Amino acid sequence: MPKLALHWQILVALIAAALLGFVADATTSILGVTVLSVCDFVGSMFLRALKMVVVPLIVTSVIVAIAGVGDSKTLGRLGLKTAAYYVTTSTLAILIGLFVVQMIAPGIVDGEPARESIGLSGEMSEVAAKVEGKTAGDVVGVFLRMIPVNVIAAAAEGQMLGLIFFCLLFGFFLGQLPEARRAPLLAITQSGNDVMLRITDWVMTFAPIGVFGLVAKVVLMTGMAALKPLAAFFFSVVLALGIHAFVVLPLLLWTVGRVSPLRHFRAMSPAMLMAFSTASSSATLPLTIDRVQNGAGVSKRVSSFTLPLGATVNMDGTALYECVAALFIAQAYGLELGPTEQFTVVLVALLTSIGVAGIPAASLVAITLILTTIGLPVEAIGLILAVDRVLDMCRTAVNVFSDSTAAVVIARLEGEEDVLQAPSSSS
Repeated sequence: MPKLALHWQILVALIAAALLGFVADATTSILGVTVLSVCDFVGSMFLRALKMVVVPLIVTSVIVAIAGVGDSKTLGRLGLKTAAYYVTTSTLAILIGLFVVQMIAPGIVDGEPARESIGLSGEMSEVAAKVEGKTAGDVVGVFLRMIPVNVIAAAAEGQMLGLIFFCLLFGFFLGQLPEARRAPLLAITQSGNDVMLRITDWVMTFAPIGVFGLVAKVVLMTGMAALKPLAAFFFSVVLALGIHAFVVLPLLLWTVGRVSPLRHFRAMSPAMLMAFSTASSSATLPLTIDRVQNGAGVSKRVSSFTLPLGATVNMDGTALYECVAALFIAQAYGLELGPTEQFTVVLVALLTSIGVAGIPAASLVAITLILTTIGLPVEAIGLILAVDRVLDMCRTAVNVFSDSTAAVVIARLEGEEDVLQAPSSSS
């Protein structure tokens, strides 16, 4: 009997987790043990295993990729193309979010601001504690984190931006050494990368079980009732994310990359489902690298440069969400935003999305910076808390798909002819 492809296994796990939410809730127990605690344990174990491989995989893959690039002109060209892609797609995502939220106006109910009808969350103190004292200076701090004082500490604390910057420097200067001195260290690093890829493959065999635990926990805790009061906002975000993921990015693949978007979707479906389940671009990175290299056929030289960097700074879905959330809250509070304020929202959303992974409380702080800029109270974040987790899963999937699209487009611009030229296996 043929083995079921990984993306189908993950999809089955998602459906099973959703069905569990219809027959059980957070208090359901078996033999004195709650179903929620079991799902939490299974999901947490899998997530920890994924995070375990992230740092060594990033270190080895980035160093090997950069050391193999060759001269500085080639590296500079690759870096410029990557940066241009990230800025362009993030800006397009924000503009799509701006357009959708203005067309649907989810913050207006029956011609009136929706603040009273929606009601604020009861978790205001928790939100305030997470974002208290955060200012635009936190965005500036992103640039400081690019140069870590202690590389080991940066790796231990999950400061991926600083770790990647160090690995870029290490790989570049390793590549400048004479062959006799470069070869031994490069061989060791390459072997380490090969080992990490094998460990990643082994962890991925447990993906369906881990996905079931992660998604079942969310469903059991929140249920579907939380979506009803914020249905218009939820629909606006999902619609905008859908336009970006299923229209804009495929157009880039087709026009710039000159490859089949359908083949790319098929190759990346396991990674997108994993991203949806974990709500973490970093945790999904090992699978993203595997599918881009083995599914889409992108070289290690390009994928090992673009993907670790993209998982840290390329956040199309997050940038879009920040824009929609900020304008929804403004509408709900009855605040009319003019062209200048809307431009400010777009700019701040773009800047904060780049550094959001390094800021405590992630998107909540980024949205807080936008709200502060346009003159809304911090506690307004409470309006969106009920659906933030589910939307976090959706926007992470878009983030990962955008990263993979970057790798494919840049590989094609670099002259790679075999990218997505034959049907790929997603198993």
